[in-house]
Amino acid sequence: MALTQANEARRLLSHALGWPAEQIELKVIRTSGDAIQDRPLAEAGGKGLFTKEIDAALIAGEIDAAAHSAKDLPALLPQGVALAGFLPREDVRDALISTFADTIEGLPKGATFGAASLRRQAQALRLRPDLKLRLLRGNVETRLRKAEAGDVSATLLALAGLKRLGLAHRARAVLSVETFLPAAGQGAIALTARSADTRALNALSRIVDEETIVAVTAERAFLAELEGSCRTPIAALARLETGRLKLRGQVLRPDGSDSFEAVIEGAPVDALRIGREAGRDLARRLPANVLTRTG
Repeated sequence: MALTQANEARRLLSHALGWPAEQIELKVIRTSGDAIQDRPLAEAGGKGLFTKEIDAALIAGEIDAAAHSAKDLPALLPQGVALAGFLPREDVRDALISTFADTIEGLPKGATFGAASLRRQAQALRLRPDLKLRLLRGNVETRLRKAEAGDVSATLLALAGLKRLGLAHRARAVLSVETFLPAAGQGAIALTARSADTRALNALSRIVDEETIVAVTAERAFLAELEGSCRTPIAALARLETGRLKLRGQVLRPDGSDSFEAVIEGAPVDALRIGREAGRDLARRLPANVLTRTG
């Protein structure tokens, strides 16, 4: 997936700058998040595990820019690393992978639900408290194969990733955002560079998408206000509708027994404020034991 995203960024840069694609060298960096397959990321350090080695390569000057799944990007970036923006967003919805049913509700009683995401686990349990959870990590093909082989009764994958890999046909169903609100940034590719590298930042500015920037800025601000990490099930989706930006944010208990939401809208130029306001509003209303703070 990472290579597919990097190739998409290279294709757009090549077109925008008038350079041959081969002139933009790709460097594959294996991250701690890729290597850890036997336990939830929350137990090993959270979202930063997907970016730590890449940030280090940026700061050291080994690479000039990086592409990330926006949903894996920590709310706070290291000093010296700047967020240049986001490529045009793909479909934000989750896809159901299962040989047993085409809905979560239709799964057999006591079915096994495979996921590493606390958000997906909590949202599934909210519909079906009887589901048995099983950790399911690995790349997209690995998780598809395990679900299709019946190692788990069902799992959820980001539809955006399936589409980018040409695998959308393997989804049993596409789930509504009303029930399965996505992770903040889901479907978007984030671009980063060194904060002081104006040449790289200017080049990346040629390929970023303003509508995606506005929406994901609000979502990430919501996440940051709640100190969101892999330790708390949090979802957020912002959309532009008739010139207004509408953000819906959600926090769940890990067992799905409770769900808390905030909905705020405003002018797109106020995306950062909208996200922060939604996060603060929800934080004020949450029971004390719902959020698991980092640090």
